[in-house]
Amino acid sequence: MARSFNQVTLMGNLTRDPELRSTPGGQSVCSFSLALNRSYKDNSSGEWKEATDFVDVTAWAGLAERVAQYCQKGKQVLVSGRLQSSSWEQDGAKRSKVEVVANDVTFLGGGGQSEDGGAGGGASQARSSKPTDEDVVINDVPDGEIDLSEIPF
Repeated sequence: MARSFNQVTLMGNLTRDPELRSTPGGQSVCSFSLALNRSYKDNSSGEWKEATDFVDVTAWAGLAERVAQYCQKGKQVLVSGRLQSSSWEQDGAKRSKVEVVANDVTFLGGGGQSEDGGAGGGASQARSSKPTDEDVVINDVPDGEIDLSEIPF
């Protein structure tokens, strides 16, 4: 079977503080959710509207520990990783979800309250493509498959 290209890069704000857990084998796993804001034109009214999408993200090992240490609700991050789907049965109903497994997280520092009391991290802020001294880049995902039987949930 031919390999596919599975790579996503998302920039958004954390909707809650990251949740750090450990597998029975002792591997760290951190879960968090991103809010991704987008604009679209309403076909019926012709007006521009705002919408927010929510995406679950999982980080493993050292990356998980650093995300839990440095991130908090409202902070803006840039996440690179891959999509992974899972399915299960709950109360007789089949359930499924797609999440991002992160292999890189850059903390952008936006979100929360700025010095003047307004919300930071807005779309009007220009960002350089170069990391700043305030940005923290993490590249720490082991190669190979993740053993899903070690996930405690």
